[in-house]
Amino acid sequence: MASTSSSTAVDERERKRKRAAGGESTASAGPGTEAQPSKWRTRREHEIYSSKLFEALRLVRGGSSSASTAPARGRAVREAADRALAVAARGRSRWSRAILASRRRRLQAAHRARLRAPATPPARHPSVAAAAQPQPGKAPALAKKAKVLGRLVPGCHKLPFPALLSEASDYIRALEMQVRAMTALAEVLASVSSSAASGSSSSPA
Repeated sequence: MASTSSSTAVDERERKRKRAAGGESTASAGPGTEAQPSKWRTRREHEIYSSKLFEALRLVRGGSSSASTAPARGRAVREAADRALAVAARGRSRWSRAILASRRRRLQAAHRARLRAPATPPARHPSVAAAAQPQPGKAPALAKKAKVLGRLVPGCHKLPFPALLSEASDYIRALEMQVRAMTALAEVLASVSSSAASGSSSSPA
């Protein structure tokens, strides 16, 4: 009889321990959200993105003859960094798929533009243009803010609000990692260039 009661107490403690562990994992992920955004904080993801970023920037540097001006080079670097970020996401988010798809669409549009002369766009009917403009005072404040947020996150301008928040949270974490990786890369390049300059100045003539 005592052994039965002790085994029951052990089973009860084990069930409580499992419930507590499950509650902690759920609280760490947050209510109604996945634990996916936290992956951008890991060292492994940082290393993966840094390697992809370095390779993308190397390709941009190799084809820098086509981007001779400083704004064009800056735009090429920004596109390469965003494309590397989307590749590092492995298509698990909507914003990463939108970045890769927009890259393909730009390449296809540039190819079509080279094949044929640009045609003038047809004039829009006044009623169509008036219907496309947003009517003031019709959308509530939250809907307006969600619309602005949907324009900031690639490929998310038509998502429902809960899915938009999840994508925006993941995108912000990914951008934070992008800033850290690019800052570290800039510091390494600056130290290499400064050491090379000091070595060349100290070398005998």
